[in-house]
Amino acid sequence: MAELRRDAVRVVVPATSANLGPAFDSAGLALAVYDDLIAMVTDDDGVLIEIVGEGEGVLPLDESHLVARSMAAAFDWLEVSAPGFILRCVNRIPHGRGLGSSAAAIVGGIVLARSMVVDGRDRMTDSDVLQLALRQESHPDNLAAALHGGFTVAWVEEDGFADSVRMDVHADVRPVVLVPPTELATSHARSMLPDDVAFGDAARNIARAALLVHAMTVDPRRLMAATEDRLHQDCRAAAYPESVALVARLREAGVPAVISGAGPSVLAFAAGPGAALVEPAAGAGWAVRPVDIAQAGAREFPVPPVD
Repeated sequence: MAELRRDAVRVVVPATSANLGPAFDSAGLALAVYDDLIAMVTDDDGVLIEIVGEGEGVLPLDESHLVARSMAAAFDWLEVSAPGFILRCVNRIPHGRGLGSSAAAIVGGIVLARSMVVDGRDRMTDSDVLQLALRQESHPDNLAAALHGGFTVAWVEEDGFADSVRMDVHADVRPVVLVPPTELATSHARSMLPDDVAFGDAARNIARAALLVHAMTVDPRRLMAATEDRLHQDCRAAAYPESVALVARLREAGVPAVISGAGPSVLAFAAGPGAALVEPAAGAGWAVRPVDIAQAGAREFPVPPVD
């Protein structure tokens, strides 16, 4: 019978950017912007949730909260009965911007619940975490990057089993995140995708996605060609015309840029002289933020002391 820890547990989980241009629903990059989750089992039934930062005053404070739902799913998978728990979420990942906030909540909640079980890591592997997470989000790109960190490629087998590989990113890959003030629901963005694509466009994206792995890990000079997309960005342009226009401006200036995930944020790779071009291209209204790559995914940290 599994035993629950009685002390507080803390898990930190990174933001992610998916697709990276041509690698739709498969490539993911972990970014060093983190949600910080702390939970502790209580003897009282129910869930008590506090939210600080993104989503404060908007997200639900009961069992329907995505982190709480993910924790409940993990407890059920682990065959553990938790009478109740306190959950504190310090959210820094922007919501509804294509930066993996949902994946962070799902993966973070599952890893948090696993950490609350004394032998949780022995009972639930990282592969198990990914399978359970896929039940809540149907594509594994953001999930794998949030779980493993670095640059990931993920896929789903015919039997529904999700798998992924993690790779270290070349030191000259320097991400810059450009975040607009507007949000976009992923479900709406996905509804705009066509049922069929042209064979030539598919072949072109396959070549670019293969090149992307080389560019991200070995030769970032290839990133301009490696981030070209013909499948999803233009199809969803009506949902984020300003973002598409910004991607075009950056690429015309020689800066590799893509829509981040389902948008509307933009991800640019701006090393050297290209870094000075990003903010002027964005203009007013965009938050421009150079970010490091998160080398690790969701992981347990010591609980900070109370002041």
